Amino acid sequence: MIGTRAALRYAKATLNLAKEKNLAEEVVKDMILIRDTIEANHDLEIMLKSPIIKSAAKKSVLVEVFKKRINGITKGLIDVLIENKRLNLLPLVAKEYIVIYDFMKGVEVAQVTTAVPLTKELEKAILKRIHESVDTKVSLVNVVDPSIIGGFVLRVGDKEYDSSVTYRLEDLLSQFEDNEYISKL
Repeated sequence: MIGTRAALRYAKATLNLAKEKNLAEEVVKDMILIRDTIEANHDLEIMLKSPIIKSAAKKSVLVEVFKKRINGITKGLIDVLIENKRLNLLPLVAKEYIVIYDFMKGVEVAQVTTAVPLTKELEKAILKRIHESVDTKVSLVNVVDPSIIGGFVLRVGDKEYDSSVTYRLEDLLSQFEDNEYISKL
């Protein structure tokens, strides 16, 4: 994904500053708020990525949206992103910050890819099942990818369980091709 390396650098720098000031936990709450707000509001995401809208207008929108709900370090991050003309990276920086914060705290990240967003009840059920099979703390990240058609793909660490419709269709196609080849022998 474009900008992931830069987003990771901003996230690491922000985490280092937050740790120095003993505010890492407050900043992660800000990053979760930013991530969730941007994911829930497609217009806000488009506005942040738009090269036509001036940085000052973007900043005033962010100030209005988050008002007094974010702390000084997070506001400073937004200012630095604006100054460096990288405000479009804010959602990625928030996600990367959450991942490296969780890693620092010893929390494993489980990524669930689904065709539609997960409901809160389904997230809880998935987390419960993951906790039964993994000894560490786990946080859940839902990635929406309509190309998998249905089902889900679960990644925890280096393990992957693919129960997507796309995977099953490809497997079925492969079996048909294998059978066709065998019948010609």
